[in-house]
Amino acid sequence: MSATPDPRFNEFVILQAQNAGLFLGQIPNPHTGARSVTLAAAKSVIDSLEMLASKTRGNLTDSESKLLDTALRNLRPLYRAAVDHNTARD
Repeated sequence: MSATPDPRFNEFVILQAQNAGLFLGQIPNPHTGARSVTLAAAKSVIDSLEMLASKTRGNLTDSESKLLDTALRNLRPLYRAAVDHNTARD
């Protein structure tokens, strides 16, 4: 890939991954210290990152592509586990 690196891209992906982690209860709320799960918000963030991956395919540096792929690879199973846990409680 011959794209020019943009540090804002990495910062954006990391921020979105952190937001998804917050919504999946993996990261405590910085204001309350409590952990809570908001599946709709987590799904929205993951969907946005998937759309970003699709729309930028072929236009990212290797490190940007790896970061985005890694974020999605880590978030998807966490989301599935949260959905399964929520379904088991119902």
